[in-house]
Amino acid sequence: MKNIGALILSLFFVSTAFMAQESKTKQGHTNENKFRQLHELLPTPNLQRTASGAPGVKYTQQKVDYNMDIILDDENTRIYGNETITYHNNSDDSLAYLWVQLDQNMRAADSKTPDIQSSSIPVKTSTTRYNNTYVEDPFDGGFKIESVTNIDGSDLSHTINQTMMRINLKKPLASGEIFEFKIKWWYNINNHRTQGGRSGYEHFTENGNNNYVIAQFYPRMCVYDNVEGWQNDQFWGRSEFALEFGDFTVNITTPDDHMLGATGVLQNPKDVFSKTELKRIEQARKSFDNPVIIRTQEEAEKIEKSKSKKTKTWKFYAENVRDYAFASSRKFIFDAMAVNINGKIVMAESLYSKEANPLYGDHSTRAVAQTLKTYSRYTFDYPYHKAISVDGQMGMEYPQICFNPGRPNPDGTYSDRVKYRMIKVTIHEVGHNFFPMIVNSDERQWTWMDEGLNSFMEMLAEKDYDENFPIVRGYPKNIVGYMSGDQSKIAPIMSKGDHVYSFGNNAYGKPATGLWMLRETIMGKELFDHAFKTYSQRWKFKHPTPADFFRTMEDASGVDLDWFWRGWFYTTDVTDIGIAEVKKFYAEDANNETVNFIQDKSEGLSINKPKNAKSKYFYEITFNKPGGLVMPIIVEYTYEDGSSEKKMYPAEIWRYNDKMVTKAIHSNKQITKIVVDPDLETADVDTSNNSFPRENNDKFSKFKNKVKN
Repeated sequence: MKNIGALILSLFFVSTAFMAQESKTKQGHTNENKFRQLHELLPTPNLQRTASGAPGVKYTQQKVDYNMDIILDDENTRIYGNETITYHNNSDDSLAYLWVQLDQNMRAADSKTPDIQSSSIPVKTSTTRYNNTYVEDPFDGGFKIESVTNIDGSDLSHTINQTMMRINLKKPLASGEIFEFKIKWWYNINNHRTQGGRSGYEHFTENGNNNYVIAQFYPRMCVYDNVEGWQNDQFWGRSEFALEFGDFTVNITTPDDHMLGATGVLQNPKDVFSKTELKRIEQARKSFDNPVIIRTQEEAEKIEKSKSKKTKTWKFYAENVRDYAFASSRKFIFDAMAVNINGKIVMAESLYSKEANPLYGDHSTRAVAQTLKTYSRYTFDYPYHKAISVDGQMGMEYPQICFNPGRPNPDGTYSDRVKYRMIKVTIHEVGHNFFPMIVNSDERQWTWMDEGLNSFMEMLAEKDYDENFPIVRGYPKNIVGYMSGDQSKIAPIMSKGDHVYSFGNNAYGKPATGLWMLRETIMGKELFDHAFKTYSQRWKFKHPTPADFFRTMEDASGVDLDWFWRGWFYTTDVTDIGIAEVKKFYAEDANNETVNFIQDKSEGLSINKPKNAKSKYFYEITFNKPGGLVMPIIVEYTYEDGSSEKKMYPAEIWRYNDKMVTKAIHSNKQITKIVVDPDLETADVDTSNNSFPRENNDKFSKFKNKVKN
């Protein structure tokens, strides 16, 4: 009997579950309200990071100072380094060990980076790619660590795990304590033009010279914070960097005839520049409209024909920066101009070889200057003393210096396409001084927080540089192809950069588009600009997270945007809003107390009004939403006299029904046309349902019309 009872009870539960599931199926999916708050997705606020999105009273971050002696060996394309690291534990925690980044190990002969890439044998490939892919002896890259020692020279225990090195402390580093240690190293510099890479050298066969753009060149401390603990994720080559702020004292020894640019204030200009160059630098500090050429093309061409056997040392000091980079070559032309940032003089500078002239001479330094002006206006005054653009034939950014592509034809001519691409990348890379070099987000974890925000700001600077600038990323219409594509190849923005399919659209394009829509459509310029500036100023020289950004944008604007963050950043849903139905009515007096609305069922939007009807026109418009995203409904009404007006219904109109809503409108003028999102502001993936009367925009209708004609 006990078994029979158990069986009956089991059947009862199965039957109940089946009926519940059947009921759920009949009713459709459970309504996942698009306006529910983000509380379950965002971390709980605390004394370090507040609910408002601001740093809390207990916010702390570590500090790391570097003292480095660097030798650039041009003859052997090697770099040698001897560095002292001073680590300040400002956290409340005791640290049992420290973590150091060894990014160059991604290029080591035993690197695991190639092993995680899927590969196949192509039908045809270039000789360069063949030699790089199928050589028997791979490039001998990666750090050669000669020693890791305590400050007194004694050996310091350490463990290397691919691109990370753990420093094993004899005793935990207590809160408030400082630990100093030394690392001596060298590595073979890669040819970034043939072997790839974010830095390296470019070789010119004409006179056997190299242009060096050097970064990730020294062992760098990992970030330790209250969000991730140690950010010691491996560097696979795509997702970039998480770094602590500190002060850098750097001595760089190069061939005597090299021109060099680097992070930091040059401490010995008289030792490295000629008297003529020093005089021109002073002229540049007073030139706010046009760059002053400090080393001319003629001078650079003469220098590159012979190689000095002597050396010189460039001495720099950089205060409160998160990283360090430099560029060096005897081929470099050097120009500069002054930029007025609210009364402070900042130098915009460019270094470029003759192969990049006159394109760089015409636009590079001017683009640097415009970037500093525009970004300072929308965020905070640029705090450093200079920003350098280097002809590096790649796009990569570091504090106060960046490497950019763009060269004219051999005869010096260049197309608008080449020009605008060069300006675009320059603005973007210089803009990274603000995000993430100052607003110091974790690029390894949240690529969009620097690339997306910076791509949005880049749009504003491009429009300031040239009001007709051909902006590629950021406009809503430009992201439609990506968002409406194969969903199995699309990841939410809130994904780690290493794990997304379409890196450019995911990390740059879609987040930039989201910010553009917030500013131009959803929030408006005034509210958005105030909130964005508040975020930038709250988190400059600090480590913000996505939650800090989301919360600050709402806190400073008074606009609830949880529905937007949830849909645009956490899902791959699309916008598709259309007009499902339009009903027409006219009004008649029934008696002295009531009015009847009578539906007009004739085709089109015109109303066949009886003579005794009231003069106003009435319409009932049903909007549907095949797409998963909620968005404002932007509608343009065109009237019989040719005039039109636009109305925006806030996204909250969908709060009670996620599929369909109806609006009743009345007008003194008869409507002839209704269009949803007429200016393509919401990235609507299907505009064939956006008009009434319906326009035959679909391919089949176009085919039928073509056949008829």
